[in-house]
Amino acid sequence: MRLPSWIEPAFLRFLLVGAFNTLVGLSAIAFMLHVAGVGYWLSTFLGNAIGALVSYALNKRFTFRSRASVAGSLWKFFAVVLVCYGLAYGFGLFAGRLAAAALPAFPADRLHDAAALVGTGLYTIANYLGHKHFTFRTVDAVTEAGR
Repeated sequence: MRLPSWIEPAFLRFLLVGAFNTLVGLSAIAFMLHVAGVGYWLSTFLGNAIGALVSYALNKRFTFRSRASVAGSLWKFFAVVLVCYGLAYGFGLFAGRLAAAALPAFPADRLHDAAALVGTGLYTIANYLGHKHFTFRTVDAVTEAGR
């Protein structure tokens, strides 16, 4: 079976890395929220920081096969991560609050769990686009875009 042309091999590799990275990050978030008693923002921030370190290493080598220096790409990676984090998890919290307000049966003690799941999905998509087009962009991709 042939995949549609819009599905790039790098995107499939990103999803594989992302599944592992997400499992690591969500596990850390769940541990901090439910075992350590850490609040929503710190839990999601630290969980994503842990996942981001795993993500940087695997995406640089495996997903994008980048030869960019660590000094040239690590700051871009974390800039993309921070922007995506704030936007995705902020919107996730907004969506969780909206769901809780619209659905009276929605358990109030699960608001942050729902927000973290929505935020994680948005964060994953935004990160791929940011890393593809900014962090690990190749000279060839820049040349192609200019044509």
